[in-house]
Amino acid sequence: QVQLVESGGGLVQAGGSLRLSCAASGRTFSSYAMGWFRQAPGKEREFVAVISYGGGRTYYADSVKGRFTISRDNAKNTVYLQMNSLKPEDTAVYYCAASSTDWPRYQYQYDYWGQGTQVTVSS
Repeated sequence: QVQLVESGGGLVQAGGSLRLSCAASGRTFSSYAMGWFRQAPGKEREFVAVISYGGGRTYYADSVKGRFTISRDNAKNTVYLQMNSLKPEDTAVYYCAASSTDWPRYQYQYDYWGQGTQVTVSS
């Protein structure tokens, strides 16, 4: 069992930055690939980024590539999402998720989810 708690969301102006954190419970954090997803009002939840269990591989949605960076610190059981050059269309609830699948790119491949943290980007 893994419990995930996101933090770091808030209100920021367009062009600004935020760093989201996701703290995981349990001693097996390093055996999970970790992902970030987001859900904007009235839209389905969508993939944002994924990082492999060791941190050596990352992958991003085209919409955030070059602006967002996913990273992890297995010693702290934490995964991060650094978000730069934020746009109003980045406004959403952001969720972190853990997967026992080697390279999960889809929601159904994730086993555990956090409650989400709101990110609002004003124009």
